[in-house]
Amino acid sequence: MSSIPVQTQGPHLKRTTLQLPLDESRGSSGMKLFILTEAMLFVMMFVAYFFLAKGTVRWQIEEAPSLSLTLPMLGILLLSSAVMDVAEKKVKEHQYGHGRIAVLITMALGVLFLYLQTVEYRHELEHITPQVDSYGSIFFSITTLHGAHVAMGLLMLAYVMLLPQFEPTGRTPHRPLHNAALYWHFVDLVWVVIVTILYIVPNIR
Repeated sequence: MSSIPVQTQGPHLKRTTLQLPLDESRGSSGMKLFILTEAMLFVMMFVAYFFLAKGTVRWQIEEAPSLSLTLPMLGILLLSSAVMDVAEKKVKEHQYGHGRIAVLITMALGVLFLYLQTVEYRHELEHITPQVDSYGSIFFSITTLHGAHVAMGLLMLAYVMLLPQFEPTGRTPHRPLHNAALYWHFVDLVWVVIVTILYIVPNIR
């Protein structure tokens, strides 16, 4: 943490720290750069998806992915983002108890999403597996990669819940809830793109 010691006047000198503006934004800037690298990873996966789709021999979709669970899963993640916004607002209002409850609800929705994804996989694996062709391989690669990111987001939120104080704090991490929220919103946005490209488009062709 970048800070400068300040001595106060009096018989007993006390050392306090003056937090520099850079300290508060450094963590958020790092998270944004991390999200950027993760976004590029998904961009490359989508490029691979469209590239492989050009090959007719190893790209056969006998049945489009079902939307029966995918759309509810989308609604769950969108709702979790809304609840996360509520958590941040409550913390800014110094209602930390309500903020923690909102974070717990967000985590519960994330766990529900992962559970529904396993149920969806059981259904999809009856029709296609990653070993069948390039479509099956890239489909499960992208969706599983996203599931791993949801799990990572849950770990970030769990870490935030273990902190004695959400934010602002006098030492690192300065804005833990905000930074974890940035990542969570990114994960939710990626799922919107995945649902559009991998699920909705094949069903309307």
